Parts: sequence; C-alpha cells; structure tokens
Amino acid sequence: MKYLVIGLGNIGENYKNTRHNIGFKVIDAMAQVSGTGFYDKRYGSIAVAKHRGREIMLLKPSTYMNLSGNAVDYWMKKEKTPMENVLVVVDDIALPTGSLRLKPKGGDGGHNGLAHITQILGTNEYARLRFGIGSSFNKGGQVDYVLGEWTSEEAKIIEEKLPTAIEIIKSFTFAGLDLTMTAFNREAKAKPEKPQPGNNAHQ
Repeated sequence: MKYLVIGLGNIGENYKNTRHNIGFKVIDAMAQVSGTGFYDKRYGSIAVAKHRGREIMLLKPSTYMNLSGNAVDYWMKKEKTPMENVLVVVDDIALPTGSLRLKPKGGDGGHNGLAHITQILGTNEYARLRFGIGSSFNKGGQVDYVLGEWTSEEAKIIEEKLPTAIEIIKSFTFAGLDLTMTAFNREAKAKPEKPQPGNNAHQ
C-alpha cells in the first residue's frame, strides 16, 4: 500500500529553521530515521520510506507555502494515491509549542498552505497532523512570528517531539486514522494557547 505524507514549508536556507517550516522538519526527521534520502522531482523533493509493508512517499513541496496544493495534487495523481492515504504535516498556532494533534479533515485556520490544498483538491477531507508552534506574539505580529526562527527553548521542545510525530505517521499508515487518533491525541488535550488578535493569515 502506498501513502503520501506531505510536510508543508518554504524552500530556501532563510526559511529552514522557522516555525512555519515544521512540516519540512518532521519529514526530514522521518527520512533520516528511515535511512532514505531526497531526490529533487517535479514540484518538490521526494523520499521513499518503508514501514511494515507500507510504502510511504515523503514530499517537501518546492512551490512555496501559498501554492502547496499544486504539489499535493500532482503527486496524488502521479502515484494514484487515494485521499484516505494522504497526510499533511502542518504548523498550527492554535496549539501549544510541541503539541501534536491528528485530524481527519477541517478548515484551514488561516493557513495559506492548507487553504491552497483545499482549493486545488476541492475538498478539506484529507488528514492533517497539526504540530503546535504556540502563539507568543503581539497584535499584528503573527507573520513575523511564524516566519521567525525557534528560540533555544522551543527548539529543544521540538526536537523532543519529533520522534512522536514520526510514530504518528507510521501508525497512520499501518493502524489507520481512527486508531492513531485514539492513541496519540490524548496528549494534546491541554488547553490551546489563544492566538493574539491581529493578522490571522499564515504566509
């Protein structure tokens, strides 16, 4: 069985360690522990991981965040991947830093990457792994915050949570969405940080 797991982010060294690129960071970590590497392909970099008989295509779109849907649509069609085998890894300011929550569908929450995927696919019924980046910004400071780099304290939390994110991805491909949500979402039930009023559109 084939699965497509997409980490959202922006290409380029300037974005590498920004909060908005947590999707890339998770996908990179998954590839590393799987002993596989990336190849530059159309609309993004691709790596192939294996887990208990499942083939997992790991995609980092090269389209920049606002056009993420082009990469997702292309690779879904190319690999003939059904919607239920697609998982998008995305940053989320509505969750505390390091908190993880798997969802079967949902709105874009002001996230331009998700908005474009939904627009291009014509549906929001695709699974997403939301990786909390917190909301420690003042009014009007959201764009600078999500495109800003991790503090040393945040970076430590993220590194500690990456193995859990990888386990969620593996479980999604083997045990399925519902069982994985039951197993992993309980740890994310802490009250989310409330974003400050201001610009609520991710770039």
